[in-house]
Amino acid sequence: MEIKTIIFDLDGTLLNTLGDLKEAINYALTQYSYPERTEKEIKSFIGNGIKAAIEKAVNQKISDEKLTKIINTFKDYYKEHSYEQTKPYDGIKEVLKLLKQKGYKLGVVSNKVDEAVKPLCKYYFEDLIDTAIGEGKGIERKPNPMGVMKVIEELNSKPEESIYIGDSETDTETAKNAKIPCISVLWGYRDKELLEKSGAKIFAEKPEEIIKIIEKKIYLS
Repeated sequence: MEIKTIIFDLDGTLLNTLGDLKEAINYALTQYSYPERTEKEIKSFIGNGIKAAIEKAVNQKISDEKLTKIINTFKDYYKEHSYEQTKPYDGIKEVLKLLKQKGYKLGVVSNKVDEAVKPLCKYYFEDLIDTAIGEGKGIERKPNPMGVMKVIEELNSKPEESIYIGDSETDTETAKNAKIPCISVLWGYRDKELLEKSGAKIFAEKPEEIIKIIEKKIYLS
């Protein structure tokens, strides 16, 4: 069947959020006397939700209560500072516009919390994204395919008409679990070697290559 629905990851795929995430994570760490982390370190931490990222950043055994406090401090700070350095990757918005013009349905599934995902998509992409889902009540984090299947349902689509696009090993596994093809992008937070180890086979080096891969059905190779 033809691809009709394209589902994107958010951080590292559509948006470069690294600068704002670095500031927010380091703010939360320093509030509890933990050392700051470098951008390179934080880049490697993100992709599996903020709880996992904070655990890696703290890098020591702490109580669930203290971890929750650090996460909440992060969330409060990030909510107020998530638009300062964040921006779409070059060419992304133009590709989204073209895909919409061609009639594709566009969705987002992210491990970022839902209350951040929806406003970020609206702010940066206006009406280009038809539906966006983040981690929240009733939605398990990727690689659980629950969010992907929810987007497919909301867009009145089918898995066999859908494709997933992301930048991480988590995204590769998510697509596999959802039983849909995956395009791995190389401008995000993971390198090609790591993605290949996770089973990624189809790569886009630039956003405009997404259209070629879908329309020429390269994802079937």
